[in-house]
Amino acid sequence: MSSTTTSSLKNLSGTIALAGAGKMGGAMLAGWLAGGLDAKQAVVIEPQPSDDINALVKTGVRLNPPTQDVGAVETLVIAVKPQSFAEAGAKLKPLVGPSTLVVSIMAGATIASISQICGGAVVRAMPNTPAAIGRGITVAVAANTVSAAQRATTDALLRAVGSVEWVDDEQLMDAVTAVSGSGPAYIFLLAEELARAGVEAGLPAELATRLARETVAGAGELLRRSEASSATLRQNVTSPGGTTAAALEVLMGAGGMQSLLIRAVAAATKRSKELAK
Repeated sequence: MSSTTTSSLKNLSGTIALAGAGKMGGAMLAGWLAGGLDAKQAVVIEPQPSDDINALVKTGVRLNPPTQDVGAVETLVIAVKPQSFAEAGAKLKPLVGPSTLVVSIMAGATIASISQICGGAVVRAMPNTPAAIGRGITVAVAANTVSAAQRATTDALLRAVGSVEWVDDEQLMDAVTAVSGSGPAYIFLLAEELARAGVEAGLPAELATRLARETVAGAGELLRRSEASSATLRQNVTSPGGTTAAALEVLMGAGGMQSLLIRAVAAATKRSKELAK
């Protein structure tokens, strides 16, 4: 892990262009504006803008302006799907000057490929969907050409939607994608299947769903606030010979949750590597 200096969104200079304003890109833009970024500094490039993105035009955000009217930007954040980057990147290249900071949140896209297609000083980052409520976790790695000031800018932009961790080894990003990038889907699946199991045990579907959702949400918040490890919190709930112990015997047995998650994370890591090719 490496540290970075901090910066404020209110103090960021120059034009910040966002390429791709879907769920993640849109959440980041909302976080920047809420954090004090001047809307007039923001340029959004999105061929299919949502109503929320269109509404931001009234605040001063520029939506899909002609490239020649934008010129070189201070910071370009790329939030397009990795499969469409080769085509989109070529269109974005005119926005990138030699000193432009390029921040990518595309799964699998390497610093080398981004640099080759777009140029600029590249930071590769992986946020996750809780960014939509300001509770995301993002891991970032910077190219050697990224300055301390640019790292601080990146940190401010990413921290607007949650916590930020920096690593020095880009090879870790595929596993990061598999754990935190894809991780929310695993938690949503847990809530989904816990509710289903409740129905199988005789609960009304609506009650089972509410119990599962609130249990997952509450346990997550307890984990966030507690200084105890997840293992300790689990043990605190588990009385010897009790109902929780009976359930955990199944979940922690051969072929149980540990084995499934190891296989799941390995599969996601493998796919992240494939997306880089």
